[in-house]
Amino acid sequence: MAHPVVSRAEWLEARKAHLEDEKAFTRARDALSERRRALPWVCVDKDYRFQTAEGEKALGDLFGDKSQLIVIHFMMGPDWAEGCTSCSFWADGYSGLETHLSNRDAAFVAVANTALEKIDAYRQRMGWSFDWASSLGSDFNQDFHVSFDPQDAADGKVWYNYREARFPMSEAPGISIFHKPDPDGEPGTIVHTYSTYSRGLDMLNTAYHLMDLLPKGRDEDRLDWPMQWLRRRDQYDT
Repeated sequence: MAHPVVSRAEWLEARKAHLEDEKAFTRARDALSERRRALPWVCVDKDYRFQTAEGEKALGDLFGDKSQLIVIHFMMGPDWAEGCTSCSFWADGYSGLETHLSNRDAAFVAVANTALEKIDAYRQRMGWSFDWASSLGSDFNQDFHVSFDPQDAADGKVWYNYREARFPMSEAPGISIFHKPDPDGEPGTIVHTYSTYSRGLDMLNTAYHLMDLLPKGRDEDRLDWPMQWLRRRDQYDT
């Protein structure tokens, strides 16, 4: 693609002008984050149970000694042989974050709607260090709109990203945030503060944000669909 090549002085002038756009975006993003944190909360009124490496846990147990919990809704259905390619792409950027998040009073866990044994085998294959839990057998994934009846998904009768939609699979990606406003109060007092899905998950993908800095960007415009190029980390030819 033809692109202007200019003097350093002209480049600096253009870069400084773009810096003002970037600063405006940063301020707008900060304001959006403030509005997100100001959203109302809703009480979690079900006793969700999960299978973990330490045995069965309630939702409240996933917090550990923290008052905030980040749940990654990871796509891996009960009959899937391996996890979703795109979810795995996102997950490659999570390892190592747990310690930093823990020091900001937040626990982090990926939850998948499949047997714990399958999750553990896939986690070990991919070399991920963060915590996992199985929601298989509970209503958790269905209630947070990331697992669907396959026929409903095909008929466009699922609720995803806050609207009725057609979804091509029985599992969908997302992230949900929970809080214990009073960790020392009554057991089980938990609120759901936020969930996002679809393109709302872009902000969690470090690799995509690095690609956005490149001359070619994500370079997906001429593909049949975004991420057509993507493979699991251990499945690329090189």
